Amino acid sequence: MKKILKKEKYLSKLQIRKTLLLLLLLVLLCYHSQLIAFEYVCILAAVLQASVREEKKLLVENGKLKKDIDDLKRRLQETRRKKAMKIHQERVLTASISAMKATVLEESPQTDPSQPSADPTAQRHSTHTHSTGGRRRRDRRGARVESATCPEERAEAVCVLERDHRPDVSQLDLRIGRILTVRKHPDSESLYVQEVDLGEPAPRTVVCGLANHMLPEQLQDSLAVLLCNVKPVKVRGVQSQARLVCAANQDRIEPLDPPRGALPGDRVTFQNYPGGVEKELNPKRRIWERLLPDLHTDAKGVANYKGVAFEVRGKGLCRAPTINNGGIK
Repeated sequence: MKKILKKEKYLSKLQIRKTLLLLLLLVLLCYHSQLIAFEYVCILAAVLQASVREEKKLLVENGKLKKDIDDLKRRLQETRRKKAMKIHQERVLTASISAMKATVLEESPQTDPSQPSADPTAQRHSTHTHSTGGRRRRDRRGARVESATCPEERAEAVCVLERDHRPDVSQLDLRIGRILTVRKHPDSESLYVQEVDLGEPAPRTVVCGLANHMLPEQLQDSLAVLLCNVKPVKVRGVQSQARLVCAANQDRIEPLDPPRGALPGDRVTFQNYPGGVEKELNPKRRIWERLLPDLHTDAKGVANYKGVAFEVRGKGLCRAPTINNGGIK
């Protein structure tokens, strides 16, 4: 009996120990699960904070983008408005010139149909110039013939209208560039091939005819004025993407010098001509060639158009180093 009681006491102690161990394990598991849950909560809080910061950053960037879009829309509307005004002015001028020419033709003396024409080629030329079809160049020739036979006041009015319709220097994209490299043209001894930095991502290739006037060392790393909105053309097999603007006289030719402090990409402007720059000059309109007669250097060597200087705003004027009272080409 005593042995049985001892066994029972021993078993009860074992059960108590097992129970305590189980309780301890449960407590440890609960504590560990709380730690894991706390870690999860911290991670979630960090993710939420990061997402909030990212959202704020995106909201700021979105606001900037909206502002930029509004600014671009405003600029686009302004450009469209200026373009529409320019087209309207051109149409009005064209209509005025056409009406004036028609009036001149009506008031010009008529030839007697009974008299035979002395020169059939002249008659064919007159018929050709009076025709409404044809190209602009032929129309201009016809206008000269017609104005020769019209009254003096009418001819003067037609000339004034045609002169007002001419382009101005504000259509030229003149910029400062740095000549990076100079080499001889492979197919011509009178041409140089230059690489010019114009403040763009990549330099432009420019072909110029200065090989007989200047050494490559004189052009290397120098600043110059370039016409940048011309259509790229191939010169003896090498594509030229701009034109070097130079002063010239009967003896020599030299590039224009930009003012001190000028940097590649700076625009050359003209005070009395605030018009918009053409994206690319139309070769058929020959804008550059028609402006050349009014481009000169004055007695101090300052390059100018009809007396208005080539100017880089806030930095100074463009000059010819040694050529005074010369031309520009």
